[in-house]
Amino acid sequence: MKRLTALVFMASQLFLAATLSAPAQTTVNNEFQGRVVHVSTDNIKVYDPYAHKTMSFLLVPKFDRIFSSDGKTTYEMARIHSGSWVRVYFDQKFLGARHADRIIVFNSEGEMRRMKT
Repeated sequence: MKRLTALVFMASQLFLAATLSAPAQTTVNNEFQGRVVHVSTDNIKVYDPYAHKTMSFLLVPKFDRIFSSDGKTTYEMARIHSGSWVRVYFDQKFLGARHADRIIVFNSEGEMRRMKT
Protein backbone atom coordinates (compact mmCIF):
# COMPACT_ATOMS: atom_id res chain seq x y z
CA MET A 1 0.00 0.00 0.00
CA LYS A 2 2.86 2.37 0.80
CA ARG A 3 4.44 1.62 -2.57
CA LEU A 4 1.22 2.38 -4.40
CA THR A 5 0.83 5.69 -2.55
CA ALA A 6 4.45 6.62 -3.28
CA LEU A 7 4.03 5.67 -6.94
CA VAL A 8 0.86 7.77 -7.30
CA PHE A 9 2.56 10.70 -5.56
CA MET A 10 5.61 10.54 -7.85
CA ALA A 11 3.41 10.22 -10.95
CA SER A 12 1.42 13.30 -9.94
CA GLN A 13 4.66 15.23 -9.34
CA LEU A 14 5.95 14.29 -12.78
CA PHE A 15 2.65 15.31 -14.34
CA LEU A 16 2.74 18.69 -12.60
CA ALA A 17 6.34 19.30 -13.61
CA ALA A 18 5.59 18.47 -17.24
CA THR A 19 2.50 20.68 -17.45
CA LEU A 20 4.03 23.65 -15.63
CA SER A 21 7.19 23.61 -17.72
CA ALA A 22 5.30 23.46 -21.04
CA PRO A 23 4.76 26.82 -22.74
CA ALA A 24 1.26 28.22 -22.38
CA GLN A 25 1.25 29.77 -25.87
CA THR A 26 2.01 28.22 -29.22
CA THR A 27 2.85 31.59 -30.74
CA VAL A 28 6.41 32.78 -31.27
CA ASN A 29 7.55 35.92 -29.42
CA ASN A 30 3.98 36.63 -28.31
CA GLU A 31 2.80 37.80 -31.69
CA PHE A 32 -0.21 36.72 -33.66
CA GLN A 33 -1.26 37.74 -37.14
CA GLY A 34 -4.28 37.28 -39.30
CA ARG A 35 -7.61 38.79 -40.30
CA VAL A 36 -9.70 40.82 -37.84
CA VAL A 37 -12.98 39.07 -37.08
CA HIS A 38 -14.31 41.45 -34.43
CA VAL A 39 -13.17 44.76 -33.03
CA SER A 40 -14.70 46.93 -30.31
CA THR A 41 -13.53 49.55 -27.85
CA ASP A 42 -12.24 46.97 -25.37
CA ASN A 43 -11.17 43.91 -27.42
CA ILE A 44 -10.07 42.63 -30.80
CA LYS A 45 -10.45 39.10 -32.20
CA VAL A 46 -8.06 37.91 -34.93
CA TYR A 47 -8.29 34.75 -37.07
CA ASP A 48 -5.18 33.18 -38.63
CA PRO A 49 -6.41 31.32 -41.75
CA TYR A 50 -3.15 29.37 -42.12
CA ALA A 51 -3.11 27.94 -38.58
CA HIS A 52 -6.95 27.87 -38.35
CA LYS A 53 -6.75 29.56 -34.96
CA THR A 54 -8.60 32.51 -33.44
CA MET A 55 -7.29 34.62 -30.57
CA SER A 56 -8.90 37.47 -28.68
CA PHE A 57 -7.01 40.35 -27.07
CA LEU A 58 -8.07 42.97 -24.56
CA LEU A 59 -7.45 46.63 -25.36
CA VAL A 60 -6.73 49.06 -22.56
CA PRO A 61 -8.59 52.38 -22.56
CA LYS A 62 -7.04 54.95 -24.91
CA PHE A 63 -5.02 52.28 -26.73
CA ASP A 64 -2.98 54.16 -29.36
CA ARG A 65 -0.14 51.88 -30.48
CA ILE A 66 -1.37 51.11 -34.01
CA PHE A 67 1.17 51.35 -36.84
CA SER A 68 1.45 50.75 -40.56
CA SER A 69 3.55 47.81 -41.73
CA ASP A 70 6.50 50.09 -42.52
CA GLY A 71 6.31 51.59 -39.01
CA LYS A 72 6.21 55.18 -40.28
CA THR A 73 2.50 55.91 -39.91
CA THR A 74 0.36 55.69 -36.81
CA TYR A 75 -3.38 55.06 -37.00
CA GLU A 76 -6.41 55.58 -34.83
CA MET A 77 -8.40 52.59 -33.62
CA ALA A 78 -11.17 53.52 -36.07
CA ARG A 79 -8.83 52.44 -38.92
CA ILE A 80 -9.22 48.77 -37.96
CA HIS A 81 -12.33 47.03 -39.30
CA SER A 82 -13.45 43.43 -39.72
CA GLY A 83 -11.43 41.91 -42.53
CA SER A 84 -8.31 44.04 -41.92
CA TRP A 85 -5.02 42.13 -41.87
CA VAL A 86 -3.06 42.78 -38.66
CA ARG A 87 -0.20 41.53 -36.52
CA VAL A 88 -0.79 41.83 -32.76
CA TYR A 89 2.08 41.89 -30.27
CA PHE A 90 0.74 40.91 -26.85
CA ASP A 91 1.54 39.65 -23.36
CA GLN A 92 -0.32 37.93 -20.53
CA LYS A 93 1.30 39.50 -17.49
CA PHE A 94 -1.81 41.15 -16.05
CA LEU A 95 -3.96 38.47 -14.36
CA GLY A 96 -3.27 36.04 -17.21
CA ALA A 97 -5.45 37.93 -19.69
CA ARG A 98 -4.03 38.46 -23.19
CA HIS A 99 -3.83 42.15 -23.98
CA ALA A 100 -2.45 43.89 -27.05
CA ASP A 101 0.73 45.91 -26.66
CA ARG A 102 1.02 46.98 -30.30
CA ILE A 103 -0.91 46.38 -33.53
CA ILE A 104 0.55 46.49 -37.04
CA VAL A 105 -1.97 47.09 -39.87
CA PHE A 106 -1.20 45.56 -43.28
CA ASN A 107 -2.56 46.82 -46.59
CA SER A 108 -3.32 43.34 -47.89
CA GLU A 109 -2.90 39.62 -47.23
CA GLY A 110 0.06 39.55 -49.65
CA GLU A 111 1.91 42.15 -47.61
CA MET A 112 1.29 40.12 -44.46
CA ARG A 113 2.77 37.01 -46.11
CA ARG A 114 5.94 38.87 -47.10
CA MET A 115 6.46 40.15 -43.56
CA LYS A 116 5.80 36.76 -41.94
CA THR A 117 8.93 35.47 -40.21
